[in-house]
Amino acid sequence: MANWPFTRGVHDLGNGLYGYVQPDGGWGWSNAGLLVSQGQTLLVDTLMGLDLTREMLEAFRRVPGGGRIDRLFNTHANPDHFFGNGLVEGAEIIATTRCRDDMHEYDPKALAALRTNYMNMGDGGAFLFETMGKFDFGGVDALAFPTTLFDGQMTVTVGDKTVELIDMGPAHTSSDTIAWVPADRAIFTGDLVFNEGHPIMWAGPIENWIAACDRIVALDPEIVVPGHGPISDLASVKNMKAYFEYVRDEARRRFEAGMTCLEAARDINMTEYRNWKDPERIVANVFSLYRQWGVPFTPEESRDLFGAMGRFHWETKAHAEQCGHAH
Repeated sequence: MANWPFTRGVHDLGNGLYGYVQPDGGWGWSNAGLLVSQGQTLLVDTLMGLDLTREMLEAFRRVPGGGRIDRLFNTHANPDHFFGNGLVEGAEIIATTRCRDDMHEYDPKALAALRTNYMNMGDGGAFLFETMGKFDFGGVDALAFPTTLFDGQMTVTVGDKTVELIDMGPAHTSSDTIAWVPADRAIFTGDLVFNEGHPIMWAGPIENWIAACDRIVALDPEIVVPGHGPISDLASVKNMKAYFEYVRDEARRRFEAGMTCLEAARDINMTEYRNWKDPERIVANVFSLYRQWGVPFTPEESRDLFGAMGRFHWETKAHAEQCGHAH
Protein backbone atom coordinates (compact mmCIF):
# COMPACT_ATOMS: atom_id res chain seq x y z
CA MET A 1 0.00 0.00 0.00
CA ALA A 2 1.29 3.44 -0.88
CA ASN A 3 -0.21 6.70 0.34
CA TRP A 4 -3.94 6.91 0.86
CA PRO A 5 -5.78 9.66 -1.05
CA PHE A 6 -4.68 12.99 0.45
CA THR A 7 -8.15 14.41 0.92
CA ARG A 8 -9.46 16.55 3.75
CA GLY A 9 -11.62 14.90 6.37
CA VAL A 10 -12.36 11.47 7.79
CA HIS A 11 -10.69 8.34 6.41
CA ASP A 12 -12.16 4.98 7.48
CA LEU A 13 -9.26 2.72 8.49
CA GLY A 14 -11.57 -0.19 9.23
CA ASN A 15 -12.83 -1.90 12.39
CA GLY A 16 -13.80 1.32 14.20
CA LEU A 17 -10.58 3.24 13.50
CA TYR A 18 -10.55 6.56 11.68
CA GLY A 19 -7.97 9.09 10.62
CA TYR A 20 -8.64 12.78 10.09
CA VAL A 21 -6.40 14.40 7.50
CA GLN A 22 -5.72 18.05 6.62
CA PRO A 23 -3.93 18.83 3.35
CA ASP A 24 -1.50 20.24 2.55
CA GLY A 25 0.15 18.87 5.67
CA GLY A 26 2.42 21.92 6.04
CA TRP A 27 2.82 24.28 8.99
CA GLY A 28 -0.18 23.81 11.31
CA TRP A 29 -2.14 21.44 9.04
CA SER A 30 -2.05 18.38 11.29
CA ASN A 31 -3.83 15.03 11.42
CA ALA A 32 -5.82 13.35 14.18
CA GLY A 33 -7.60 10.06 14.80
CA LEU A 34 -10.57 8.37 16.44
CA LEU A 35 -11.04 4.89 17.90
CA VAL A 36 -14.56 3.56 18.47
CA SER A 37 -15.36 0.23 20.13
CA GLN A 38 -18.36 -1.09 22.08
CA GLY A 39 -19.71 2.35 22.86
CA GLN A 40 -16.37 3.81 23.97
CA THR A 41 -14.19 6.34 22.13
CA LEU A 42 -10.66 7.68 22.17
CA LEU A 43 -9.72 10.79 20.20
CA VAL A 44 -6.06 11.17 19.22
CA ASP A 45 -5.17 14.90 19.20
CA THR A 46 -7.15 18.03 18.46
CA LEU A 47 -6.27 20.69 15.88
CA MET A 48 -4.96 24.26 15.56
CA GLY A 49 -7.81 26.10 17.18
CA LEU A 50 -11.53 25.84 17.78
CA ASP A 51 -12.86 26.23 14.24
CA LEU A 52 -10.80 23.39 12.77
CA THR A 53 -11.42 21.13 15.78
CA ARG A 54 -15.16 21.85 15.67
CA GLU A 55 -15.25 20.87 11.99
CA MET A 56 -13.40 17.63 12.80
CA LEU A 57 -15.67 16.71 15.71
CA GLU A 58 -18.75 17.31 13.53
CA ALA A 59 -17.28 15.00 10.89
CA PHE A 60 -16.56 12.32 13.49
CA ARG A 61 -20.15 12.55 14.77
CA ARG A 62 -21.24 11.16 11.42
CA VAL A 63 -19.35 7.88 11.93
CA PRO A 64 -20.97 5.07 13.97
CA GLY A 65 -20.39 5.70 17.67
CA GLY A 66 -18.55 8.98 17.11
CA GLY A 67 -21.10 11.24 18.75
CA ARG A 68 -19.37 11.43 22.13
CA ILE A 69 -15.68 11.58 23.02
CA ASP A 70 -14.87 9.75 26.27
CA ARG A 71 -11.12 10.22 26.25
CA LEU A 72 -8.65 12.41 24.41
CA PHE A 73 -4.97 11.59 24.00
CA ASN A 74 -2.47 14.33 23.08
CA THR A 75 0.62 12.97 21.32
CA HIS A 76 2.78 16.02 22.05
CA ALA A 77 2.73 19.70 22.96
CA ASN A 78 2.48 21.62 19.69
CA PRO A 79 -0.52 23.93 19.22
CA ASP A 80 -1.79 22.09 16.13
CA HIS A 81 -2.23 18.96 18.25
CA PHE A 82 -3.88 20.35 21.39
CA PHE A 83 -5.25 23.89 20.98
CA GLY A 84 -8.74 22.48 20.33
CA ASN A 85 -8.83 20.45 23.56
CA GLY A 86 -11.37 22.78 25.15
CA LEU A 87 -14.10 21.65 22.75
CA VAL A 88 -13.94 18.05 23.94
CA GLU A 89 -16.02 18.77 27.02
CA GLY A 90 -16.17 16.20 29.78
CA ALA A 91 -13.47 14.00 28.28
CA GLU A 92 -10.58 12.57 30.22
CA ILE A 93 -7.44 14.08 28.64
CA ILE A 94 -4.36 11.86 28.64
CA ALA A 95 -0.73 12.83 28.00
CA THR A 96 2.74 12.44 29.43
CA THR A 97 3.78 14.65 32.33
CA ARG A 98 6.42 16.31 30.17
CA CYS A 99 3.90 16.98 27.41
CA ARG A 100 1.57 18.66 29.90
CA ASP A 101 4.41 20.80 31.24
CA ASP A 102 5.37 21.90 27.72
CA MET A 103 1.77 22.88 26.95
CA HIS A 104 1.95 25.51 29.66
CA GLU A 105 4.62 27.37 27.65
CA TYR A 106 2.10 28.38 24.96
CA ASP A 107 0.05 31.55 25.02
CA PRO A 108 -2.88 31.47 22.57
CA LYS A 109 -3.46 35.19 23.04
CA ALA A 110 0.08 35.92 21.82
CA LEU A 111 -0.58 33.84 18.70
CA ALA A 112 -3.91 35.58 18.18
CA ALA A 113 -2.10 38.93 18.36
CA LEU A 114 0.20 37.92 15.50
CA ARG A 115 -2.03 39.57 12.93
CA THR A 116 -1.40 42.98 14.41
CA ASN A 117 2.06 42.57 15.96
CA TYR A 118 4.07 40.61 13.40
CA MET A 119 5.36 43.70 11.60
CA ASN A 120 7.28 44.67 14.74
CA MET A 121 8.94 41.25 15.07
CA GLY A 122 11.45 41.28 12.19
CA ASP A 123 11.96 38.33 9.84
CA GLY A 124 10.86 35.88 12.52
CA GLY A 125 7.54 37.65 12.95
CA ALA A 126 7.04 37.88 9.20
CA PHE A 127 7.61 34.17 8.70
CA LEU A 128 5.57 33.26 11.77
CA PHE A 129 2.71 35.28 10.27
CA GLU A 130 3.18 33.62 6.88
CA THR A 131 2.96 30.14 8.42
CA MET A 132 0.51 30.74 11.28
CA GLY A 133 -1.41 33.89 10.30
CA LYS A 134 -3.99 31.87 8.39
CA PHE A 135 -5.22 30.14 11.56
CA ASP A 136 -7.94 31.53 13.80
CA PHE A 137 -6.83 31.51 17.42
CA GLY A 138 -9.86 33.47 18.56
CA GLY A 139 -11.76 31.94 21.44
CA VAL A 140 -8.82 29.89 22.74
CA ASP A 141 -8.70 32.00 25.86
CA ALA A 142 -7.97 29.16 28.25
CA LEU A 143 -6.25 25.97 27.17
CA ALA A 144 -7.57 22.60 28.35
CA PHE A 145 -4.72 20.57 29.80
CA PRO A 146 -4.36 16.82 30.38
CA THR A 147 -6.03 15.43 33.47
CA THR A 148 -4.48 11.93 33.40
CA LEU A 149 -0.68 11.84 33.27
CA PHE A 150 1.83 9.08 32.68
CA ASP A 151 5.53 8.64 32.00
CA GLY A 152 7.06 6.18 29.57
CA GLN A 153 4.14 3.96 28.65
CA MET A 154 0.44 3.50 29.42
CA THR A 155 -2.08 0.91 28.26
CA VAL A 156 -5.70 1.95 27.81
CA THR A 157 -8.72 0.00 26.64
CA VAL A 158 -11.38 1.31 24.29
CA GLY A 159 -14.19 -1.24 24.28
CA ASP A 160 -12.45 -4.44 23.25
CA LYS A 161 -9.41 -2.63 21.84
CA THR A 162 -6.10 -2.41 23.64
CA VAL A 163 -4.14 0.76 22.88
CA GLU A 164 -0.49 1.20 23.83
CA LEU A 165 0.57 4.80 24.45
CA ILE A 166 4.37 4.89 24.21
CA ASP A 167 6.59 7.93 24.72
CA MET A 168 9.48 7.79 22.23
CA GLY A 169 10.81 11.29 22.78
CA PRO A 170 12.56 13.56 23.14
CA ALA A 171 12.77 13.96 19.38
CA HIS A 172 10.45 16.41 17.62
CA THR A 173 9.57 17.82 21.05
CA SER A 174 10.61 16.81 24.56
CA SER A 175 7.89 14.11 24.60
CA ASP A 176 6.55 12.43 21.44
CA THR A 177 4.04 9.67 22.09
CA ILE A 178 2.45 7.16 19.74
CA ALA A 179 -0.89 5.35 19.96
CA TRP A 180 -0.41 1.74 18.81
CA VAL A 181 -3.42 -0.52 18.27
CA PRO A 182 -1.88 -4.02 17.97
CA ALA A 183 -5.01 -5.94 17.03
CA ASP A 184 -5.66 -3.65 14.08
CA ARG A 185 -1.98 -3.19 13.14
CA ALA A 186 -2.55 0.57 13.11
CA ILE A 187 -0.48 3.36 14.61
CA PHE A 188 -1.03 7.07 15.19
CA THR A 189 2.47 8.53 15.30
CA GLY A 190 1.94 12.20 16.08
CA ASP A 191 4.79 14.26 14.66
CA LEU A 192 7.34 11.46 14.81
CA VAL A 193 6.29 11.02 11.17
CA PHE A 194 5.83 13.80 8.63
CA ASN A 195 4.83 12.03 5.42
CA GLU A 196 6.29 13.80 2.37
CA GLY A 197 7.11 16.88 4.41
CA HIS A 198 10.33 18.00 6.05
CA PRO A 199 10.17 17.23 9.78
CA ILE A 200 11.35 19.77 12.30
CA MET A 201 13.53 18.80 15.25
CA TRP A 202 12.77 21.27 18.01
CA ALA A 203 14.31 19.05 20.69
CA GLY A 204 16.36 16.05 19.55
CA PRO A 205 18.78 14.38 19.92
CA ILE A 206 18.60 13.01 16.41
CA GLU A 207 19.55 9.50 17.56
CA ASN A 208 16.31 9.33 19.54
CA TRP A 209 14.23 10.16 16.47
CA ILE A 210 16.06 7.55 14.37
CA ALA A 211 15.57 5.02 17.18
CA ALA A 212 11.86 5.92 17.35
CA CYS A 213 11.55 5.15 13.64
CA ASP A 214 13.22 1.78 14.27
CA ARG A 215 10.83 1.03 17.14
CA ILE A 216 7.81 1.82 14.97
CA VAL A 217 9.15 -0.38 12.16
CA ALA A 218 9.66 -3.19 14.68
CA LEU A 219 5.97 -2.98 15.65
CA ASP A 220 5.20 -3.73 11.98
CA PRO A 221 1.99 -1.70 11.56
CA GLU A 222 0.03 -1.96 8.33
CA ILE A 223 -1.53 1.51 8.65
CA VAL A 224 0.45 4.58 9.68
CA VAL A 225 -1.43 7.80 10.46
CA PRO A 226 1.31 10.45 10.52
CA GLY A 227 1.15 13.78 12.30
CA HIS A 228 1.22 15.53 8.92
CA GLY A 229 0.69 14.29 5.38
CA PRO A 230 -1.29 11.43 3.85
CA ILE A 231 -2.05 8.19 5.68
CA SER A 232 0.42 5.54 4.57
CA ASP A 233 2.31 2.42 5.59
CA LEU A 234 5.80 1.71 6.91
CA ALA A 235 7.40 3.33 3.85
CA SER A 236 6.66 6.74 5.41
CA VAL A 237 8.50 5.76 8.59
CA LYS A 238 11.48 4.37 6.70
CA ASN A 239 11.63 7.56 4.62
CA MET A 240 11.72 9.61 7.83
CA LYS A 241 14.59 7.56 9.20
CA ALA A 242 16.53 7.85 5.93
CA TYR A 243 16.00 11.64 5.92
CA PHE A 244 17.52 12.05 9.38
CA GLU A 245 20.44 9.73 8.67
CA TYR A 246 21.21 11.68 5.50
CA VAL A 247 20.90 15.12 7.13
CA ARG A 248 22.96 14.01 10.14
CA ASP A 249 25.79 12.66 7.99
CA GLU A 250 25.85 15.59 5.57
CA ALA A 251 25.68 18.16 8.38
CA ARG A 252 28.46 16.39 10.29
CA ARG A 253 30.82 16.61 7.31
CA ARG A 254 30.21 20.34 7.06
CA PHE A 255 30.49 20.80 10.83
CA GLU A 256 33.90 19.13 10.80
CA ALA A 257 34.93 21.24 7.80
CA GLY A 258 34.27 24.39 9.83
CA MET A 259 31.07 25.57 8.16
CA THR A 260 28.59 27.54 10.24
CA CYS A 261 25.13 26.15 10.88
CA LEU A 262 23.52 28.37 8.23
CA GLU A 263 26.27 27.68 5.70
CA ALA A 264 25.81 23.95 6.19
CA ALA A 265 22.01 24.15 5.88
CA ARG A 266 22.32 25.99 2.56
CA ASP A 267 25.07 23.69 1.25
CA ILE A 268 23.44 20.29 1.83
CA ASN A 269 22.05 18.86 -1.41
CA MET A 270 18.37 18.17 -0.73
CA THR A 271 17.45 17.27 -4.32
CA GLU A 272 16.16 13.87 -3.23
CA TYR A 273 13.60 15.66 -1.03
CA ARG A 274 12.73 18.45 -3.47
CA ASN A 275 9.05 17.46 -3.53
CA TRP A 276 8.66 17.48 0.26
CA LYS A 277 6.81 20.33 1.95
CA ASP A 278 8.54 23.07 3.96
CA PRO A 279 12.21 22.74 2.87
CA GLU A 280 13.20 25.68 5.10
CA ARG A 281 13.07 23.31 8.06
CA ILE A 282 16.53 22.06 7.11
CA VAL A 283 17.74 25.24 8.85
CA ALA A 284 16.13 24.25 12.17
CA ASN A 285 17.30 20.66 11.85
CA VAL A 286 20.94 21.59 11.23
CA PHE A 287 20.68 24.17 14.05
CA SER A 288 19.54 21.38 16.41
CA LEU A 289 22.41 19.16 15.27
CA TYR A 290 25.02 21.86 15.78
CA ARG A 291 23.59 22.58 19.23
CA GLN A 292 23.74 18.84 19.98
CA TRP A 293 27.39 18.83 18.88
CA GLY A 294 28.27 21.56 21.36
CA VAL A 295 28.01 24.79 19.35
CA PRO A 296 27.09 27.62 21.76
CA PHE A 297 24.36 29.68 20.13
CA THR A 298 23.54 33.09 21.56
CA PRO A 299 20.00 33.82 22.81
CA GLU A 300 19.62 36.13 19.80
CA GLU A 301 20.56 33.35 17.37
CA SER A 302 18.11 31.00 19.04
CA ARG A 303 15.32 33.56 18.93
CA ASP A 304 16.06 34.22 15.25
CA LEU A 305 15.53 30.60 14.20
CA PHE A 306 12.13 31.38 12.66
CA GLY A 307 13.68 34.38 10.93
CA ALA A 308 16.49 32.22 9.54
CA MET A 309 13.93 29.74 8.21
CA GLY A 310 11.98 32.61 6.70
CA ARG A 311 15.01 33.99 4.88
CA PHE A 312 15.82 30.52 3.53
CA HIS A 313 12.18 30.14 2.42
CA TRP A 314 12.04 33.51 0.65
CA GLU A 315 15.43 33.06 -1.03
CA THR A 316 14.51 29.56 -2.24
CA LYS A 317 11.19 30.83 -3.54
CA ALA A 318 12.83 33.76 -5.37
CA HIS A 319 15.45 31.46 -6.90
CA ALA A 320 12.75 29.06 -8.12
CA GLU A 321 10.83 31.94 -9.69
CA GLN A 322 13.97 33.23 -11.42
CA CYS A 323 14.71 29.76 -12.79
CA GLY A 324 11.13 29.53 -14.00
CA HIS A 325 11.41 32.85 -15.82
CA ALA A 326 14.76 31.80 -17.30
CA HIS A 327 13.13 28.81 -18.90
